[in-house]
Amino acid sequence: MLRNDKAGFGWITITLHWTIAALILALLALGYIMRRLPVDPALQFSLYQWHKSLGFTVLGLAVIRTIWHLIEIAPRAPESLSGMERRAAGATHALLLALALAVPLAGWAVASTSTLNIPSFYFNWFIIPHLPMAKSASAEGLWTLVHMALAYLLLAFVALHILAALYHHIVRHDEILVRMFHTGSRQGASSQAAGSDPMIAGRKKP
Repeated sequence: MLRNDKAGFGWITITLHWTIAALILALLALGYIMRRLPVDPALQFSLYQWHKSLGFTVLGLAVIRTIWHLIEIAPRAPESLSGMERRAAGATHALLLALALAVPLAGWAVASTSTLNIPSFYFNWFIIPHLPMAKSASAEGLWTLVHMALAYLLLAFVALHILAALYHHIVRHDEILVRMFHTGSRQGASSQAAGSDPMIAGRKKP
């Protein structure tokens, strides 16, 4: 099934979840290579362009994911979760989605304020225009710090998200991780096969 129901997630939610997750991991790896490893200048330029292209892709998908979350039904949370666990999961997943929006936006601000004024080529298909921001070394430095700080924060929450999913799978033996690999059933899957949204959980919907 494409859409969510009370028993589990549909393929649209699952595909968005894993696509955004894979792109975020790729972006974090590229960021480390660009900033921490000695790279040939020509290769570094290509890496920066790939980093920006993937970042814009994450930004677009995160916007779609946010809209989809607002208009789509949320599966039931497992009965085994306490109220505090549901609230903690909801806060963590909300921050993950917020950071998926904020990190690429901050990166866009870095490119827009840079005095080098280098165009952002989206996979060499077209140019993404810069934001209407003043260009200066101080502004670029500030937004670079913001971008890096948010990226490290995102990395921390991604690690927390992975550990929590593994804990539920290995220790609690519930379906929170498994349900992200297949869709729920509309013909009466039990509430044990459902849980909080992996990007934003704990929110009740009619």
